[in-house]
Amino acid sequence: DKNSLLKAGGAKAGDILVLTKRLCTGIITSAVKKGKVKQAYLNEAIDSMLLLNKTASKAAVSAGARAATDVTGFGLLGHALNMAKGSKIDLIIYNDKIPLMSKVKDLAATGAVPKGARNNLEYCSRSTTFSENISDGDKLILSDPQTSGGLLIALPPEGIKKFDRTMKRAKHPYWIIGEVVKGRGGIIVE
Repeated sequence: DKNSLLKAGGAKAGDILVLTKRLCTGIITSAVKKGKVKQAYLNEAIDSMLLLNKTASKAAVSAGARAATDVTGFGLLGHALNMAKGSKIDLIIYNDKIPLMSKVKDLAATGAVPKGARNNLEYCSRSTTFSENISDGDKLILSDPQTSGGLLIALPPEGIKKFDRTMKRAKHPYWIIGEVVKGRGGIIVE
């Protein structure tokens, strides 16, 4: 239904940012290839990649989402920046609310990240303001290219209860990771 399509542009100040999958399939798969973690850590990434976005996308439309994008090769920051620029607003992302796969912080701190994460960060840094407490490893985590990543959704506050009910019924996880504020198309990571 063309009237139910969600685009990256359309988020409005006051919206709540929701993410529907944990981050860091790129870091996990890179670390396994480099022999930095055991194959067992790959299972969490595989389970995430196999989880479809169908339920989350239907829940978003039903709850009145204004904008949405998948989080894939450009990482969370790249796709969030696309949403911010397309909507002519700023996104505030709460770093401590970002859901991560196991062991990722340790892996990022040792530099076990794909080259794509570094490229994504270099590009996104021009339009992103990072709080002083955000480490280089955290910046790379936010830039990690995802395979079959989740959705980043801008929901109006009145839609969050309906979204929550739908997601809980389907036993599909999600996390509130930030908010939309007036701005010019940038990201603030706190």
